[in-house]
Amino acid sequence: MIEHTPNEDRRKVSAALDEARLRQQAIGARLRQMFDEVVNEPVPDEFLDILRKADKRSSENG
Repeated sequence: MIEHTPNEDRRKVSAALDEARLRQQAIGARLRQMFDEVVNEPVPDEFLDILRKADKRSSENG
């Protein structure tokens, strides 16, 4: 039977950490891409109308 040495265990842990980091980087890149897509979407006209009405009311009251 072959026994595992501490160096082999360290390599396995290091490989697992490297894989986890790569996964995190990929997730982060995808989240940034999704955020950029949402930020660059146009504001719906209905929402702009609501904002205009709110601005008008606040200027009339203040």
